[in-house]
Amino acid sequence: MVTLNNNVRYLQIAFNYDLGLVAQVLPRIPASERILIEAGTPYIKLAGMPGLRAIRQRWNGHLVADLKVLDGAIGEVRMSYQAGATAATVLGSAPTETINLFIEHCAHYNMLSMIDMLGVDDPLDVLRPLHNAPDVIVIHRGRDEENTRGKMIRYRQINRIRSKYDCLISAAGGVDLREARSAIFNGANIVVANIVRPNDGWTGIQTNEDITAIAQQFLDTIS
Repeated sequence: MVTLNNNVRYLQIAFNYDLGLVAQVLPRIPASERILIEAGTPYIKLAGMPGLRAIRQRWNGHLVADLKVLDGAIGEVRMSYQAGATAATVLGSAPTETINLFIEHCAHYNMLSMIDMLGVDDPLDVLRPLHNAPDVIVIHRGRDEENTRGKMIRYRQINRIRSKYDCLISAAGGVDLREARSAIFNGANIVVANIVRPNDGWTGIQTNEDITAIAQQFLDTIS
């Protein structure tokens, strides 16, 4: 069974560009059971399932397909599994029926189910009607929200979720070392850091940095 340990803190590194950048950067990421590699939504839209397979050929650990499923959960979970993913995401704004099917079929394929709460005001409104809880709940400040004054990752939601559900919590959206420290302090199990190009204006691990050293710094920071 694919699992994550609730007592361990994980780093999820997201690729949102093209396969060329994956081929350049992924070999510089240290092999660690505490690192998950994410095929981000823009990457999947560009490279499709062949792009997911290309990451799998280069990475033996957890591979997250950030599908952000809104409909057609059965087919999307199946094709990501066949391409080598060990986890996938569904949007919390998807219909309850879609989320239920998503969680059910992730379990069928021995994949981690992740609900991305991007744009959701109250995650409990999403979780209450479900037949089963997901493996991971993602508290997410969107990429387009990163530079908006006052837009923060809503850590206050973590304790509310934890009071009712035994799920792991992932924090995403403009995460650097300082934000990663805050996320863990506020109870997150997973922090998501984007691989970013220096001139793109987003926060994350820049491609011109010593990626091996920065990844290790993240692991040390969230331990």
